[in-house]
Amino acid sequence: MIKKSDFFRWFADGGCDWTAVIRKLYLPRKVERDHFKQTNSAIYRRSSFLQCSVSRVNEMAMRYNSWWLVGLMLLQITWLSARAIQAGSEYVSQTQILSTLHEENYCAMYGVCGSREDGKALNCPDNVPAIEPDSLLSAKIQSLCPSLTGNVCCTEEQFSILRTQVQQAVPFLVGCPACLRNFLNLFCELSCSPNQSLFINVTSIGEGSSNSTVTGIYFFVTEEYGLELYESCKDVKFGAANTRAMDFIGGGAKNAEEWFKFIGRKAELYEPGSPFAINFATAAGSSPLIQPLNVSVVPCGDTLLSCSCGDCPSADYCERTTPSPSYNAEDHCTVDLGLIQVQCIDLCMFFLYILVVAVIYTFWSKHYRQRCQGKSLREPLLKFEEESELHSVKDSAPDIPTLQMLESEPIENQNIQQSYVQNVLSNFFRWLGLSVARNPGYVLAATGTFMFILCLGLFFLKIETDPEKLWVSSGSQAAAEKEFFDKNLAPFYRIEQLILATVPETGKTSAPSIVTDKNILLLFEMQKKIDALRANNSGSSVSLHDICLKPFGSACASQTVLQYFKMKPELFDEYEGSSHALFCFEHFSSSEACLSAYQAPVDPSTVLGGFTGSNYSQATAFVVTYPVSNIVNKTAGSNQAAVAWEDAYITLAKEELSQMATSHNLTIAFSSESSVQAELKRESTADIVTIMVSYLVMFAYISISLGDYTPSLAPIYVTSKVSLGLAGVSIVALSVLGSVGLFSAFGVKSTLIIAEVIPFLVLAVGVDNMCIIVHAAKRQDSHLSPELRVSNALAEVGPSITLASLAESLAFAVGIVTPMPACRVFSMFAAAAVFLDYFLQVTAFVALLTYDLRRTRANRVDCFPCLSVPIHEGIPEGSQEGHSWLLVYMQKFHAPFLQRFAVKACVLAGFIGLTFTSIAMLSRVSPGLEQQVVLPRDSYLQGYFNNITEHLRIGPPLYFVVKDYNYSSITRKKLYC
Repeated sequence: MIKKSDFFRWFADGGCDWTAVIRKLYLPRKVERDHFKQTNSAIYRRSSFLQCSVSRVNEMAMRYNSWWLVGLMLLQITWLSARAIQAGSEYVSQTQILSTLHEENYCAMYGVCGSREDGKALNCPDNVPAIEPDSLLSAKIQSLCPSLTGNVCCTEEQFSILRTQVQQAVPFLVGCPACLRNFLNLFCELSCSPNQSLFINVTSIGEGSSNSTVTGIYFFVTEEYGLELYESCKDVKFGAANTRAMDFIGGGAKNAEEWFKFIGRKAELYEPGSPFAINFATAAGSSPLIQPLNVSVVPCGDTLLSCSCGDCPSADYCERTTPSPSYNAEDHCTVDLGLIQVQCIDLCMFFLYILVVAVIYTFWSKHYRQRCQGKSLREPLLKFEEESELHSVKDSAPDIPTLQMLESEPIENQNIQQSYVQNVLSNFFRWLGLSVARNPGYVLAATGTFMFILCLGLFFLKIETDPEKLWVSSGSQAAAEKEFFDKNLAPFYRIEQLILATVPETGKTSAPSIVTDKNILLLFEMQKKIDALRANNSGSSVSLHDICLKPFGSACASQTVLQYFKMKPELFDEYEGSSHALFCFEHFSSSEACLSAYQAPVDPSTVLGGFTGSNYSQATAFVVTYPVSNIVNKTAGSNQAAVAWEDAYITLAKEELSQMATSHNLTIAFSSESSVQAELKRESTADIVTIMVSYLVMFAYISISLGDYTPSLAPIYVTSKVSLGLAGVSIVALSVLGSVGLFSAFGVKSTLIIAEVIPFLVLAVGVDNMCIIVHAAKRQDSHLSPELRVSNALAEVGPSITLASLAESLAFAVGIVTPMPACRVFSMFAAAAVFLDYFLQVTAFVALLTYDLRRTRANRVDCFPCLSVPIHEGIPEGSQEGHSWLLVYMQKFHAPFLQRFAVKACVLAGFIGLTFTSIAMLSRVSPGLEQQVVLPRDSYLQGYFNNITEHLRIGPPLYFVVKDYNYSSITRKKLYC
């Protein structure tokens, strides 16, 4: 009988490779799905073996005469051949061949067996068991891939390559730790997972220098895993370019399938990306051995690896509130009234107005009119004080009463009942006025000392000009996140920006494209001047290259269209000018020729403006941005070099760059990081003149309105009150200084708005109260002594100005509870200034008024009290001081006119109508504050902000950028807006 070994050897001698057939049947060669020709060749070899085997069996049957053995062998051959054909047909139907072994703790590729021409390493197609790494390698792997413990399917060289490759994506995803962890886990599983063979098929191999290398694989993942992975990263922002990180690490993918396709794309030589093709699939076909990867994914809203709301808006801790939209009539309810379309709220307010007016008129007709029958409806609203006994102190005797009589006999009006509070306040202010008028010198000395002590706090005055600290609360989430970022990573970049734009031609409404050879060459000339610019920083020279951001090597990370030419003018002609720029607009992330001088892609949306959609060729503006390194500790002067260069840059842009742009019929707008602060300071300095003029105008107004110009009674230089008006304005200014000094002594930083707004605010309040007090004193009987006239006047108007001033002060004090620092500080200073102004009015101003009344009674000259006029030129004994024309007008004309019933009805209906109109217009108010409003009208930033609105296509200004990658943030959201 023939031996089995002899049988196999005999088959081999006949040209039938039995062992090769067995290996091909059970261990199919790994080929790519699309290599159909190779697959047919494998099937053909199996069929050839069948033909060879049949002929050898016939020969063996005749030689050994063993037909039963021949039958058995022929049956085995037939079965094996059928299995080969079946395996081949299954492969053809699935267009793939599975790897040899798909078991746990087995690798699909292990080790590095070669490299491409560009030096990128290629793995070995070794289907071997996972290897237990040494302790050092295990620690390294777990530092990047904490989920991998025990055996792994990567060598130390493979892991080093993995770490180098994934580090390139870290700057894009660092803002969202959850997304970054999921992204790293994906490649950790691909490269080092001990169960690699369960979800990876090596589908094509190539011949390296000495060994076979992997050139293509299938990576099986579940649909759920792919969806969750994409969801955790889809909204992550890459702040340096103010765009989605997915635009860089996913090619702008809109779903998981597109992202996997981008990741698995085989990179061309010398281009970033995978050195071999990775075909992601979500099913294993008909093979039950494949188990698609389905590891856990950390959601971006995870509490431990949480992302910011900008990177993960779907997180539970992110508020779902959205800013109020601008008014749009189409979004509101409307009613058609014939040819007129009326807003529903307008119609409701109109009917409500008619109803309210009708109710008020009906009530007045039935009750008020009946009650007033028989009474005069023309009773004067105003009376001179000598005709009323409400607040005057007079004796029935014709002689002037003595001071003792006035103090011992309280005066009460028998016709008007006053409230308890008003009685208490009137008595208090009567006593206060009398006390101050008797001792004006002591009062002035005491109040002057008190205000002097408060003003000493001005030595500790500090001005807060940092917009972030003005408008963002120190306890807010934004401030906490920024502080954490500044301390642990690096502060946000300083941004210097320039916008060069075309203008519409005559007779046309749209501007032409700026992407021309001529304009790009002009931009090169401007860049040459900027590069050559040198600023003086305490004796040392500072250039842009000294302060610019340089993430890779020595090249500045400038964001400009010139980066497509590597910032080298000599390459302009070599790259065929503007046509190369147009090419790079569409291939900025895929073509090596379009990489910047710092070897990173430049998104055209960050360097162009004025285009629609993605039509970059029709852009009307070049946007040039220079990110400059920033320092957290600004108080130490660490940014002095940058600020010095920024000042020189603005000067250069105003003088030379503007002329260059104008000569080419282009417009130019520019800005630096320090521009806003510098312009705000300039405006504050310019406002000093405005404030001084306002105070002079108020001083003139007070002097004129408070004086009595009655030449028949006394000369103007006696009855005028110029010195009193000057003293009143000085009191207002002193109250503002006292408020600033008080809070400065406690370490509260002042703001520029305090110097610009509060003086006007307190001046308006102060002038009002001073006029009321002086006119009340003038209405008193001139026969009374100055002390009594002041006492009666303060008793008359003291309660009203007290309640009004307290209400104003408390209204400002309520603003202290707001978390916005600028509003809170303003409210504190304003509340204190208003209260101090009121305090000085009822004390120091009353004392000054007493001195002025004494001066007038003594016929002394205003402003020169040492000079006096003869008695016959003074105020005659027993005469009344003249009344101002305004008081006469109010008594003789205005008050009687308002008492008419028709006038009352019209005034009431008018004010109610204005109220309801204002309510209806509230829905039309657009939220927000344009940055141009807070800047001087002649500021160069006015044009810059207008250009941002007109040309930029990548969002509102933003201060937040990400450290480590070299993209500028030409859309900085400034916190002070």
